[in-house]
Amino acid sequence: MTVLEAIMQGVIQGATEFLPVSSSGHLSISQHLMGLNLNSLMFDVLLHLGTLLAVVFVYRGLLVRLFVTFFSTLREIVTGKFRWSKRTEDQNLLAMLFLGLLPLGLLFLPVAGTGKQVKDLADAWATDGDILLEGAALLVTSLLLTLGIRADTRRANSRSTYRVRDALAVGLAQCTAAVFPGISRSGATWSIGVLCTVERKKALDYSFVLGLPAILAAVVLSVGDAVHEPLQIGTAPLIAGMTAAAAVGFLAIKAFQWMAASNRMKLFAWYTFAAGLATIILGIVEHCTGIAIFSGIPLT
Repeated sequence: MTVLEAIMQGVIQGATEFLPVSSSGHLSISQHLMGLNLNSLMFDVLLHLGTLLAVVFVYRGLLVRLFVTFFSTLREIVTGKFRWSKRTEDQNLLAMLFLGLLPLGLLFLPVAGTGKQVKDLADAWATDGDILLEGAALLVTSLLLTLGIRADTRRANSRSTYRVRDALAVGLAQCTAAVFPGISRSGATWSIGVLCTVERKKALDYSFVLGLPAILAAVVLSVGDAVHEPLQIGTAPLIAGMTAAAAVGFLAIKAFQWMAASNRMKLFAWYTFAAGLATIILGIVEHCTGIAIFSGIPLT
């Protein structure tokens, strides 16, 4: 992989990780179109690390508050002063984040007869040389965004805080997005939050902060294997890809915040619909011809 190709992958990862268009789907489709077969865990880890840095930088103030709240709440619990009915807004957010992460445990369930876990299905589908699933998943993202947008525009009142069922519903959406390349994590979690009658900005903030542990977990679970695998990509492309992912990720978060606040989310719904439809058509054509049209590689 050249430095330019690494930067392109970093740009795609950074933009699509946070914009509601699916990073996994776009990376899978772009690698398919370019004929790339990237089995480098280290490159994947560094791309995720770049996007992780972007979220931490944008939400550093909120993260510091939550960090302080965590320890102050522990102190209240130990001293017997904590009361759930009198919890602060930050304490409620912290509790809802913990609850929202619980569904991620489903990713470690075994898939009967395969010897794999649910989380392994995502990698299998993303590298199977077939883009029909990605196209269908992008259409699901478009549908979720459309439902969320309509619910938000038709509702007179919204809540600023999450409830237990809201957090679990958003957590299930994040879990589903982790399995199917093409379903946007940020798009699905934002849409479900809005459908649960949460105010759009609070739903967006919750979506991004909830994604932090998920991204961190992906890095931690992969870094051990990544360190021991043969390095197939040079140091320069690795650094270039991570830097591009971090820089573009920061801009993508800001763009998403602005578009959500200014009611321009329809652009993402239309984009994912068009991209999904085009991907499905391309996939059908490739199945008929037996080769990947842009790279000329035979389908496996």
